[in-house]
Amino acid sequence: FLNIREGVEVHYDGDIPSRSGVGSSSSFTVGLLNAMYAYQGKMVSPKKLSEESIHIEQNLIGEIVGSQDQIAAAYGGLNKISFKKDGNIIVDPIRIKKERKNILEESIMLFYTGIVRTAEEIAVSYVKNLNNKKQQIVKIQKMVDQDIEIISNGEISDFGILLDILWKEKRGLSKDVSNNLIDQIYLKAKSSGALGGKICGAGGGGFLLLFVERKNQKNVRNALSDLIEVPFKFEPRGSQIIFYE
Repeated sequence: FLNIREGVEVHYDGDIPSRSGVGSSSSFTVGLLNAMYAYQGKMVSPKKLSEESIHIEQNLIGEIVGSQDQIAAAYGGLNKISFKKDGNIIVDPIRIKKERKNILEESIMLFYTGIVRTAEEIAVSYVKNLNNKKQQIVKIQKMVDQDIEIISNGEISDFGILLDILWKEKRGLSKDVSNNLIDQIYLKAKSSGALGGKICGAGGGGFLLLFVERKNQKNVRNALSDLIEVPFKFEPRGSQIIFYE
């Protein structure tokens, strides 16, 4: 894609397993593309990185994947991403006070279910049927502005409640989005104090993200003690070249 003809050796280190719904594939594509541009002596914008990564994954590789992970990896931070009918993508940073961002960050818990799946397998199960799920899609889309209003000015705990509603709508997109094991884990988390949550990515396995107020986190942690909890922090900057010579 970049017309690099000489040999290049690539070393990759990942802190989390692949096929887990947290954008590892797109992070790899964005990071590799960023590194190869830097190798050629070029520093490129997050916009170029994200758009070309989407092109590589969707058109050159031919995967049935979304376009949000590439943008998240390239830009970093909290953003509202708008996909326009003409193909344009608009990325608007969400500005919230540091104290509120800290509360939101501290209220999110991330657990690995141990279920491995490919996003494409799950996505295929509902992409073909999206026209029949228009009502649910519109509902989910409208939750975006509600979420932004909540984390900007509202009661932050309402974010967890809305997350619970979102998960119910997402589960309705396809029978493959969830399964008995995931449903049991989710119910166990809710009965222990979680306000809401969702399986990250397309669904079917990988990571379960939960919104839990700090006072209830110990209970949830104990209830899900058989799962691996992964420390969670927002990444403010996105893909970076950390060494350049």
